[in-house]
Amino acid sequence: MDFKRVVVTGIGAITPLGKTYAETWDNLLKGVSGAGLITRFDTSNFKTRFACEVKDYVPEDYFDRKELRKLDLFAQFGMIAADQAIADAGFDLEKEDVDRIGVIWGAGIGGLITFQNEIVAYAQRNDGVPRFNPFFIPKMIADIAPGNISMKYGLRGPNFGVVSACASSTNALIDALTYIRIGKANAIVAGGSEATIYESGIGGFNAAQALSTRNDDPATASRPFCKNRDGFVMGEGGVSLVLEEYEHAKARGAKIYAEVVGGGMSADAHHLTAPHPEGLGAKNVMKHAIDDAGILPEAIDYVNVHGTSTPLGDVAELKAIKYVFGDHAYKLNISSTKSMTGHLLGAAGAMEAMVAVLSVKNDIVPPTINHEVVDPDIDPKLNLTLGTAQKRTVNYALSNTFGFGGHNASIVVKKLEE
Repeated sequence: MDFKRVVVTGIGAITPLGKTYAETWDNLLKGVSGAGLITRFDTSNFKTRFACEVKDYVPEDYFDRKELRKLDLFAQFGMIAADQAIADAGFDLEKEDVDRIGVIWGAGIGGLITFQNEIVAYAQRNDGVPRFNPFFIPKMIADIAPGNISMKYGLRGPNFGVVSACASSTNALIDALTYIRIGKANAIVAGGSEATIYESGIGGFNAAQALSTRNDDPATASRPFCKNRDGFVMGEGGVSLVLEEYEHAKARGAKIYAEVVGGGMSADAHHLTAPHPEGLGAKNVMKHAIDDAGILPEAIDYVNVHGTSTPLGDVAELKAIKYVFGDHAYKLNISSTKSMTGHLLGAAGAMEAMVAVLSVKNDIVPPTINHEVVDPDIDPKLNLTLGTAQKRTVNYALSNTFGFGGHNASIVVKKLEE
């Protein structure tokens, strides 16, 4: 079967570094940290009191009061990112076959804020009477973001949510790639959103010993590859990419950012939260993605790593890169943009796929910031793009995402060749 080519024609983002993809990208290249003290709730009794929040977010700037009654924060972020991406793609939906435009969306957790508020309110009433908001379930469920996006625009193509923890939105992109490749859709609005900077989110990840507790200096707490890293920093937001069949995009005169050429998936089959110590699943997923792209490892110029700033994860991923790429590993640019955005959980894959796309488009690699102390377990000859962005030709970029449960997903993008 001859696969159809798939390209990116629209991007949207609301992140800890900006309320648009352009603002986010600019701050990534500048090496700006999105971390700061949490403003959403009182953190006095929490081990971690900081995160990468979306700054100065006012829901009423985007939604009316009636809409907000039905939308958890994660869905708000998703709709904002999708709105931007659809506008950026320049669709005239009155002329499109909307039966062939879909929405596939990732969220690792979904409506956590709604869930916590409803359960706490029920418990505090202490009368045993089940009085819940009628929008409780529709606001909470992880698949509601793509449902809301499709309803707003009347998009009747493939529509579903993807849940694979921190790999969720990369899996959503891979699903979108597959549906378009095999001719089941002309375009798909894909991406992910997450909003878990709340008592249950921070407290739960603290209990799992996953978060940094560097409360005295939040801006430098996310420090992938640094010897004194102590966990990831929670992030939030939404990112959307419009994936479109190449001939369809060309026929309507769409601008094209890059081509999506490969996707890979694997499982660690090892541990609930820890990666395989030798990066076995990471090795497999990168190999699968590169093979699916029909290229050799030596074609890759940049790897946006999962790079969460956890003691085990960073080392295992770099071991896997050295295994997959051999001597070419030393010619790669490698960077972790989570050093700036924090970890967007289910939205991380879309966030970092966007970075890969823009690196290919603009021939520049964003940095890994906050590196202070060399880790003796990490090969010092690897180019981790420390401190400042680096200009280079980026013909192919690979983006990795790994999730609790051992879920791994990688995607390959390339510079467009007409």
